[in-house]
Amino acid sequence: MVASPKAKEATPAPASPPPPPPAAGGPPVPISAPLTAEAASNLGILPASHWQQAQGEDAADDTDDTASAIGSFLSSTASLSQSIFEYRDILGRTYHSDVGNAQAWQPNDARHAEAMDIFHHLNTLILSGKLYTAPLPKKIQKAVDIGTGTGLWAIDFADEFPDVEVIGTDVSPIQPTWVPPNVKFDIDDLNREWTWPDNTFDYIHSRSLIGVVEDWVAFYRQAFRCCKPGGYVEDVANSPIAFSVDGTVKEGSALDQWGKVFIEGGNKFGRTFKIVEDDIHRTCMEKAGFVDIVIKDIQVPVGAWPTDKTQQELGIWAKMALESDLEGYVNYIWGVVLGWTPEEISTYCAAFRRELKNTRIHGMYTTRVAYARKPE
Repeated sequence: MVASPKAKEATPAPASPPPPPPAAGGPPVPISAPLTAEAASNLGILPASHWQQAQGEDAADDTDDTASAIGSFLSSTASLSQSIFEYRDILGRTYHSDVGNAQAWQPNDARHAEAMDIFHHLNTLILSGKLYTAPLPKKIQKAVDIGTGTGLWAIDFADEFPDVEVIGTDVSPIQPTWVPPNVKFDIDDLNREWTWPDNTFDYIHSRSLIGVVEDWVAFYRQAFRCCKPGGYVEDVANSPIAFSVDGTVKEGSALDQWGKVFIEGGNKFGRTFKIVEDDIHRTCMEKAGFVDIVIKDIQVPVGAWPTDKTQQELGIWAKMALESDLEGYVNYIWGVVLGWTPEEISTYCAAFRRELKNTRIHGMYTTRVAYARKPE
């Protein structure tokens, strides 16, 4: 059931020109004070004390890490200017240095890089082993992966299309040094003006940009300008809202709280997590000028509870992706939005892990895949 990532023949990745040295200190998101207890209560967000009280005798196995069997997918980082590695430390985790207007809420340290690699494999399973769903022609020349993370999608796509020039962009240089010869990584902020010429790419791919993009209309207008006529843009986004068909995800549970806090976090720093709920893809792709828009929603189980083997495999990988660095996913939003301490965050995460392990709780979330074409 657990597949290993394939080994790759590789060459050193070309280094991109570094950005100016980052400013020192301070959190990456200029945000107002954390929510008051009254405001949090009005939003249905439970206080830290709730999770401390709920911590029961079964908490002893909270640290069980199913994902440890995967191992680390990579250990090296891109060979770029040392200034880029002057990461910011927030509640004991590191985040990207100053690059444009970037305000990523996920850490960029080794533990979270491994979680992102596991998540990459989960996404290929969700798409039935595919890296994309857009009807790309056999012969394309240039593709870009916006917000590439650890770069595995760009590397896999370059392996599948060895004659295509593939670029991956991100605000953190956490990509491997040894990659296929047709891949390069650039350090850049997707929220700044894109510097590529008009009609550069046959395919523009992005994934997991919830809570990252400042202005989705501007994002797709830039994508439209840089996409070749007849080329495609595609994005994969996950809803933060956990649900169950049978009512086993209860109001006030740790799974239920997950979406509420992330959504309010997006409201606080102006970068929405409600891409699926607000139909962002369709609305903003249309405004940018794209046509032939295709939207597909996939319900993804979390945990080993499904009886169907394919769905169970998805659920196990989803659980592994979360458990491999659960604190990393919630650290920034819970700390900034709610003002919780690392200890209080850990208590909530313990409750979340217990729910993931409970096969009587049939939690799910929605993955949306959206692609569109630039008219010729």
